[in-house]
Amino acid sequence: MPLRSLWTPGMMTVGLLVASTAPVAAAGWPDTPLGRAGMLVAIQDMEIMLLTHSSATRALEEWCALHHMADPPVVVARKGTQSGPDAVPERVRADLAVGATQPVRHRQVQLVCGAHVLSVADNWYVPERLTAAMNTALEQTDVPFGRVVAPLDFTRQRLEFTRLWSPWPGDDAVSGAGHVIVPPAQIIRQRAILRDTHGQPFSEVVETYTNHILDFPPPVPPVR
Repeated sequence: MPLRSLWTPGMMTVGLLVASTAPVAAAGWPDTPLGRAGMLVAIQDMEIMLLTHSSATRALEEWCALHHMADPPVVVARKGTQSGPDAVPERVRADLAVGATQPVRHRQVQLVCGAHVLSVADNWYVPERLTAAMNTALEQTDVPFGRVVAPLDFTRQRLEFTRLWSPWPGDDAVSGAGHVIVPPAQIIRQRAILRDTHGQPFSEVVETYTNHILDFPPPVPPVR
């Protein structure tokens, strides 16, 4: 049974994501069968990286290092502009096992490595289930959520993992000048609950990975 999405019209993530990651050519990947197959393999590799890490921040830093996308390959959280308190979706409160009046905070960020906006994340978390130092860091710094709460040795319970676009067979893709692949803004989305070592949920995240995850030169085919 497919999982329902938390996205609602007017949600801030959509505007932030589209504004910063409009469709662009991904580092000159050629619009050929070989180029499309290579890009599909890259997306699959990214999916494996995400599925084998509890921390999306750590996964993105390994990805950025692997493809030499920044030096140093450090991910920072660029906060979005928000006005007024955030309404917490009822589904989030149910997933986090909190009552209607219990405080839940919302933090939205772009996860950036060098010049690459790799993902946009909406994060709802229960402040009383974190330490005072963690809450201060989340409110006052650009440190990614996963790095802040790393001392909790958390695990990730995935509720949704969706490939939003594929370059193969390419019927819905656009060729740019010079016949290169132009992927759309959104490539992968996952939704998950983060739990501490006692199994208590303390956060729900929705992460959308952008076309910038493909912003590195395509592999060079071996010479025969």
